[in-house]
Amino acid sequence: MKSRPVLLTLAVIGYVIMIVPILFVVMTSFTAGRTLAFPPTGFSLQWFEKALKYGPFMESLTSSLLLAVVATALALLLGVPVALAIARSKLAGKSAIQTFFASPLIVPELVIGLALYQQLVITLRADTFWVLLIGHVVILMPYTVRVTGSTLVLSDLSIEDAARGLGATPLHTFRTVTLPLMRPGLISAALLSFITSFNNVPLSLLLQSRDFSTFPITMLDYVQQSYDPMIAAMSTLIMAGTVIIAIIAERTVGFAKIFGGINS
Repeated sequence: MKSRPVLLTLAVIGYVIMIVPILFVVMTSFTAGRTLAFPPTGFSLQWFEKALKYGPFMESLTSSLLLAVVATALALLLGVPVALAIARSKLAGKSAIQTFFASPLIVPELVIGLALYQQLVITLRADTFWVLLIGHVVILMPYTVRVTGSTLVLSDLSIEDAARGLGATPLHTFRTVTLPLMRPGLISAALLSFITSFNNVPLSLLLQSRDFSTFPITMLDYVQQSYDPMIAAMSTLIMAGTVIIAIIAERTVGFAKIFGGINS
């Protein structure tokens, strides 16, 4: 009981450390001044208008969204069968297979990117976009395998046995029983994968080309060259979009169902 005030104090300090910098960025994005400064000078929406009209931001944002969607879809297509095999089959060495697919979380992304660049770009002369896509799929595989696998472990296996006992084919059982049971895991894996891919810097920094630049790298380049509030305005817009996605996810599925099996 005596530890509760201490824990509450630490929790408040943690929230302040996380939230205050975000508030500074949001407030600065509405400034009427010409430089990043706090407190902001006046109130204006001019930097939001400039950010939405800035060509490199819009082009790289479209590129990052495309890359994140495609990488997430491929990671799910590859990861779900692996999760099914680990959770439902009697394969020997399943723990070793799980460790193998979780290894991208252990190996630094710079090492993965450098290996892909040396072997695929330099040796095989592969197009950098496809190499970048492969790299993103690789780092997303742990999320799809782990999260969907957790959902399968928590699901009731007897429901699938009952469906097969009633004459359903394996494909029909998967489509009508297993897939609905995996729905929270699929949604959580998709969200985590999309966010991870969209915000990735190390792989994108190594593997992107002049013709295909991702949004985080473009913002990083802009910060190094300019010191105006347009970067704060763009960051505020991205945060607002993230909040909207979170609200939609909460209203449609609920965070308890979406992320309930991750730590199992």
